[in-house]
Amino acid sequence: MDFVLIWVDGNDNQWQKEKARYTSDTAGDKSSARFRDWELLKYWFRGVEKFAPWIDKVHFVTCGHVPKWLNLNHPKLNFVKHSDFIPTEYLPTFNSHTIELNLHRIQGLAEEFVYFNDDMFLISNTKPSNFFKNYLPCDEANIRYKLPHHFSLVKSVDFYNLWTLAKHFKKNKCLSKNPTKYINLRYSLFDNLYTLYALPAPIFPGFTWHHSAQSFLKSTFEDVWVKEPELLEKTCKSKFREATNVSQYLIRYWQLAQGNFSPCNFSKSRIRCELGTTPIEEIGEIIRQQNKQIICINDDFNIDQYYELYKISLIKSFEMILPEKSTFEIV
Repeated sequence: MDFVLIWVDGNDNQWQKEKARYTSDTAGDKSSARFRDWELLKYWFRGVEKFAPWIDKVHFVTCGHVPKWLNLNHPKLNFVKHSDFIPTEYLPTFNSHTIELNLHRIQGLAEEFVYFNDDMFLISNTKPSNFFKNYLPCDEANIRYKLPHHFSLVKSVDFYNLWTLAKHFKKNKCLSKNPTKYINLRYSLFDNLYTLYALPAPIFPGFTWHHSAQSFLKSTFEDVWVKEPELLEKTCKSKFREATNVSQYLIRYWQLAQGNFSPCNFSKSRIRCELGTTPIEEIGEIIRQQNKQIICINDDFNIDQYYELYKISLIKSFEMILPEKSTFEIV
């Protein structure tokens, strides 16, 4: 089993200049906050070494920039540039959807891999069975209605994900084939009731988002590319994230609809925190207590004035549980 991490160094001057070349010419999500560096990357690698020493390989994906402290000679590290696996016609890209939808092209990538954003950290011990069981990704197939109270880029992208899924899968057929994967004792009563409530819907109206490390089968990516090449290509040609894109959640939904997953309950082992919504003191306490295995610290674009203070606070919290350098760092 492999881990895959994508990262952008928003402080890279050359990258900033190249991004600026396209910013005025294209539509899409160009927020600088999406690319800012919280200087927490080394704690991601320390967490992997301490809490997932069983992992086979870490594929570290960037457009080419490398942290000065990173040990590129580490036997478990595969440093991957966008140009190493993303087709030339899609480059350069500042669209995370493009990067994600092409991960299966990484040379040497295992069939079973776990995809991380750089805001998702291991903070306590994990086992392979936390991510895969019986060669299937651990996931939750909790069906939900997602009513669009207001427009957002994320909701629009998810609409296209679900619309595409409906073209290839009949919800009732999927449920009748794998009933215990959609209603399962591992899920909470609340989640099971929501799924029951959504049963009359003719299509999958939506799934819960856990926004955490995602377990994937490489073959699922290959399958979706065979079935929807034009749609994926259209997304990959968008230099920035756009409302008409699809995302890696389409791959996840595809696995759920196929029944290619092992039911689990992430609420017991994972947590998502929103900077700007969750108090920074509370986030620090979660890290220090280590009651969860994975924490996602989602950046909020509205916290610019607190950015430096929050960054210092997060670094102090991670230093308390991961004070020692990992072998992924140059001594």
